[in-house]
Amino acid sequence: MDFSQFVVWEGIVLFGVLAVLLLFANVLRRKIPFLRRSLLPTAVIAGFLGLLLKETVYAWLVDEARYTITLDQLRVITYHTIALGFIALGLKVKAVMDIKVPKSRSFFSGMLIVSLYLIQGFVGLSLTILLGYTIMPDLFRAAGMLLPMGFGQGPGQAQNIGNVYEVTYGFAGGTTFGLAIASAGFLWASIAGVIYLNVLKRKGLIDATAEHKSVLVSSQEIESPDEIPVSEAIDKFSIQVSLVLMVYLATFGFIYGVAAWMDTGVLGDFGIQTIKPLVVGFNFIFGMLLALLFKQIFLWLRKKRIMTRQYPNNYMLNRIAGMIFDFMIVAAITAIRVEDLSMLWIPFFILVFAAGFATLFATRYLTSRIYPEYPIPAMMGMFGMLTGTASTGIVLLREVDPNFKTPAANDLVIGSSTAILFGFPILLLVGIAPQSTTLMFVTLGLITLLGALFIGLLLWLNPRTPKA
Repeated sequence: MDFSQFVVWEGIVLFGVLAVLLLFANVLRRKIPFLRRSLLPTAVIAGFLGLLLKETVYAWLVDEARYTITLDQLRVITYHTIALGFIALGLKVKAVMDIKVPKSRSFFSGMLIVSLYLIQGFVGLSLTILLGYTIMPDLFRAAGMLLPMGFGQGPGQAQNIGNVYEVTYGFAGGTTFGLAIASAGFLWASIAGVIYLNVLKRKGLIDATAEHKSVLVSSQEIESPDEIPVSEAIDKFSIQVSLVLMVYLATFGFIYGVAAWMDTGVLGDFGIQTIKPLVVGFNFIFGMLLALLFKQIFLWLRKKRIMTRQYPNNYMLNRIAGMIFDFMIVAAITAIRVEDLSMLWIPFFILVFAAGFATLFATRYLTSRIYPEYPIPAMMGMFGMLTGTASTGIVLLREVDPNFKTPAANDLVIGSSTAILFGFPILLLVGIAPQSTTLMFVTLGLITLLGALFIGLLLWLNPRTPKA
């Protein structure tokens, strides 16, 4: 390798810029009273600073080709850090939570996530059909199906489905419209989510001073008697990082294997166009599942006395996850393309405002029924994820549960894995809706029916507990 070429510095420079943004945002948050009182997370401030610089100074100084590569790099960072952060959480052992919940909770979490997808799909498709038959007759009427893709599943799926609508069904600007909805979802999570946090703060429902309190770390959190020493032939922190990377390597092997299998045509176009993008796009789900599997393997090895000491350390894994999520959030927000909001303004604004409020109120009501032990952390995490990605869910969750003492963080990932099963019909409906006017209305009817069924089941299986 020719080390005289500056290309060898590209990754370091990119992470260095993200680090400087985080440090500067932290200074702003501490020194500016408005930001300090707003509960706006430091990583979100850093992300919007990066977005501002990218769209102004950087755009003036750097040519378009370089600009595109940088956006790709930011999206790659977001893609991988989501999985790495959740793997770190998945490797945590024993009593990592203060609240005990029934095992059926993961089933309910998956059904809740899909119910919110269905609500978003109903709102989006109803509105674009209404607009198409009234003030915007040229509007692609199935465009509303991009709403749960952008809000619920993030930019990747929104871009993929939008491109299918554009190339296959003639929706001019479909790819841009999908990305614009996903970008607006980030704003809903970051702005509306923070406004709601302030409402909770004024009502005294969350501790606004938690971040300013000193957190005493006992020596047992770092080095308990049955764990490996902090430092011997290898540093204990190096072991934690190695465990996370080992699980992610196994995750890559699994994803690569499934993708290669789909490419053989075993399931035809369905496998290539639907299964493969899902497996690749939901890398963090499979990473979390493999982390849980490895954790069980470690427990088995200890029971058999093959492994005599405990290797994962909860405190250090928490710190790894926290650091990874901070960089993930900065990269995700900085990578938003503002120009994606320049087309289809009327349906865009109507859809994102209607869907944002619908998601907020539906999430608030349903989480209070399903997670009565920790309704606020559950609501903030789910709302952030269902308007942005898992990264925005985590950033809002960390404001009310900074040390992940509740099961809310696990609900996001484990629920997402079970949501794949429940949500599979939605992906099929997304492909059916644009094929004809008849199938578009059939899709709307099925979304309504499935939504009523799932929400009805959730409410029936989680009756409201009478107050004492």
